[in-house]
Amino acid sequence: MLVVYNSLTKQKEVFNPIDPQNVRMYVCGMTVYDFCHIGHARVLVVFDVIYRYLCKLYGAEKVTYIRNVTDIDDKIIQRANENGEDFSQLTGRFIEAMHEDAAALGVLPPNQEPCATAHMQQIIEMIEALIKNGKAYAADNGDVYYSINHFKDYGQLSGKKLEDLRAGERVEVDEAKRDPLDFVLWKAAKPDEPSWPSPWGKGRPGWHIECSAMSTHCLGNHFDIHGGGMDLQFPHHENEIAQSEGATGEKFVNVWLHNGFVRVDEEKMSKSLGNFFTIREVIKTFAPEVIRYFILTSHYRSPLNYSETNLNNARAALTTLYTALKGMEDVEAANHGSVSVDKFYKAMDDDFNTPEALTHLFELAKEINKHRQTDVQKATEAAAELKFLAAQLGLLQQSPDSFLKAGSGEGGLSDAEIEALIQKRNEARANKDWAESDRIRDELKEQGVILEDNAGQTSWRRE
Repeated sequence: MLVVYNSLTKQKEVFNPIDPQNVRMYVCGMTVYDFCHIGHARVLVVFDVIYRYLCKLYGAEKVTYIRNVTDIDDKIIQRANENGEDFSQLTGRFIEAMHEDAAALGVLPPNQEPCATAHMQQIIEMIEALIKNGKAYAADNGDVYYSINHFKDYGQLSGKKLEDLRAGERVEVDEAKRDPLDFVLWKAAKPDEPSWPSPWGKGRPGWHIECSAMSTHCLGNHFDIHGGGMDLQFPHHENEIAQSEGATGEKFVNVWLHNGFVRVDEEKMSKSLGNFFTIREVIKTFAPEVIRYFILTSHYRSPLNYSETNLNNARAALTTLYTALKGMEDVEAANHGSVSVDKFYKAMDDDFNTPEALTHLFELAKEINKHRQTDVQKATEAAAELKFLAAQLGLLQQSPDSFLKAGSGEGGLSDAEIEALIQKRNEARANKDWAESDRIRDELKEQGVILEDNAGQTSWRRE
């Protein structure tokens, strides 16, 4: 029985899909004007694991996962102008880069990946419905605004009240607005900006309306799960509820899931602090699977602290798991019904508790090592379950040798150089030249290469 924390109700509750034959989830994706950073990596990995687990519970053919792309907004236009290129060239390049980063992290593609620019018709139709329902108005300057005062449940997700927002927050003064808190649905075209025709003149959509239009178009007016980063809860997701329910008259989403912030060495990640890392930068030092494992070591709702120490710990943990699977490459993933499997599912059923779930992978690794020499059947069954459970987290998808021999960064000895030194060491051992044998082992260790001698054979891995 899956229990999730619903940001809307502020409590854990049993997940009951509207239709178990058609479980639907929408997640706010990237605004594509630059490379994805480590915060984006968390969104990608967290909701990939949630998607995988929903597929396990209900069947992959019964789960629809939508992750949108924001391919038109102020930042995109500004960056394209700075580069002297068409905005679509910019977004096309960074959509491709995003796909490369997601694939490197072992993230499955969503069922659909709608782009805002491909859904102008749906966006315009939703704005028209809001105007018709008295929830929005066209201003004299050509913009269209949502009227906050005409949606009585505004603040239901964030817990914010209109009187507090007016008293405690600075709101941009705009004479075209009827209320300073009203937000834009359609922006009138400025000179040399991308624009689309509409009943209110040429312009482009506001950010919030894009997600409302794309999610309801792909999943229907009322669906199961909407996810995204905690920073989107207000105003983006709050405005999505107001727009969607104001246009359709129906409940928008049953369950809201929000992942926590990423911090860097216990500080907020920001370019101004110089602690802002793209996925591509981190992959130069740490293997993508190490990054994925690191992300799963914190509960998705908790803060995630990025540091080299934590990533090194993640690499060491994965090394332990892959080392347990050495010699078990031909074992097929399978569930033999052990206690570890039951505990793994219990953890995942408790609001996708991946840190707890990971501990049960190590129980199985311990079983493999315990029985490897004495009970091949037990070791094999434990290996099968380790592969089976790890796959549900998108982990241990390489051969042990591939992971253990992979370099942790740029430079260092090549595989061929390592093999040549091992051959020289074997020759020294055959000649009983133990001093030379030890010297070569120490040289390799200094280069981050660990040798393991078993049954007359020498294998190696990188630290």
